[in-house]
Amino acid sequence: QVLLVESGGGLVQPGGSLRLSCVTSGSIARDYAMGWYRQAPGKLREFVATITSSSITNYVDSVKGRFTISRDSAKNTVYLQMNSLKPEDTAVYYCNTSPPRARYWGQGTQVTVSS
Repeated sequence: QVLLVESGGGLVQPGGSLRLSCVTSGSIARDYAMGWYRQAPGKLREFVATITSSSITNYVDSVKGRFTISRDSAKNTVYLQMNSLKPEDTAVYYCNTSPPRARYWGQGTQVTVSS
């Protein structure tokens, strides 16, 4: 069974930082383009960032310059470094392949940005 487990979320003040991690079973993080997605209350899930197997990255405009996606293929792990966090970044964050596959959605990790 292939699993993707997200961690690293929490409560942070505006302007703060968090680093999310996504550990995958099997070789998913090594073999596929990976992405981070988020879903805010009352909104649809949206793309945040992607990274290809050759480490080419892409970001939604609202996080460019603040978030950085990276991968450690040896550890089957994908990261999302989030700096200068804003209240509008509050959401549940998920990792998945890019494009996402329905069977790989996990529980996500909650990020709350509030003073």
